[in-house]
Amino acid sequence: MTQSRKDWTDADWAEYDRKVWSLYHRFTRRLKAIGIEVEMSSNVPWLYLEKVNGKEVEERYMAEHGFTAMWMPIRLDGVIEFSDRRKVFAKIREML
Repeated sequence: MTQSRKDWTDADWAEYDRKVWSLYHRFTRRLKAIGIEVEMSSNVPWLYLEKVNGKEVEERYMAEHGFTAMWMPIRLDGVIEFSDRRKVFAKIREML
């Protein structure tokens, strides 16, 4: 991939999407496979867990506006990471 995003081709964007968002897609697909629907929202760099099976998450964690489940990358070579995997899954279990 080239350094400047304005010079990226469609293939560059596809590679970026696959690399950066793979954890998010894997997380949501696996939960959906076992019957757990999650809704998330974002405000860079935070990815908030908004709802679990339609129930709204009201707790705030690592942010003023929601329950931070993941961090989005700020650098081009970064990837999405869990804020605290155990805390996220504990919250999901609590909401079931």
